[in-house]
Amino acid sequence: MSDTTTAKAAPKTRSTKTTKSGPDFAFPNFEAFAMPKMEIPAAFREATEKSIEQARDTYAKVKTAAEDATDLMEDTFETSRQGVVEFNHKAVDAAKSNADATFSFMKDLMAAKSLAEVIELQSTFTRQQFDALSTQTKDMQEFATKLSTDVTAPVKEAVEKTFKEMKVA
Repeated sequence: MSDTTTAKAAPKTRSTKTTKSGPDFAFPNFEAFAMPKMEIPAAFREATEKSIEQARDTYAKVKTAAEDATDLMEDTFETSRQGVVEFNHKAVDAAKSNADATFSFMKDLMAAKSLAEVIELQSTFTRQQFDALSTQTKDMQEFATKLSTDVTAPVKEAVEKTFKEMKVA
């Protein structure tokens, strides 16, 4: 038995010599495809460079303004969040105080021995609760006013600064 194998010849491939302009089979150097040599006027070049520089400056200003606005919004949201949390704590404290006063009143009311004592407890409780609610309302209103000022002050300053810069420009 003879062991003869026949090797197939490799298929012929196209030559892919590389020249300065790329593979020689892609686009031969035709004069029709060559870029014309033009002299760009100096005034046009200067105007283009000036426009590019202005675009870069404008981009930098817009980027800075966007970053400032983002920082301002983050600070405003954080101030608002902290204020709302504190406001809620004040509201819960007021509700607890009012509930404690009501339970104390009910305990005293159950221990009353006469109708006159019940009426006196009722009028004392009503007066105390009216005073407490007036104080709580005043405190909550003052806090809400302070919070709104704290939240809007940075925005107001930023708007005023922007308008001032626009007048200068």
